[in-house]
Amino acid sequence: MTELENSNQKPMSVKDWLITLLIMAIPLVGFIMLFVYAFSDSENVNRKNWAKAQLIVMAIVIGLVLLFFILFGAIFASALASSQNY
Repeated sequence: MTELENSNQKPMSVKDWLITLLIMAIPLVGFIMLFVYAFSDSENVNRKNWAKAQLIVMAIVIGLVLLFFILFGAIFASALASSQNY
């Protein structure tokens, strides 16, 4: 178990990062692998923290996009409703 813990603490090599980024480029697989990397106990700590950060950034971006859609949708609906009076 100590060997497993030590291997999870080592810095990731450039090759490991390249493989990780290539996996992330695959549309659905990359999204699923983010959850696997973030919540797996056997993953490297560096990859685990990176995946958690990616998920947080994605959640913030999705939240902002939804907020803008709601805001601009309300503005558009208001403009459309006011233009029907003429």
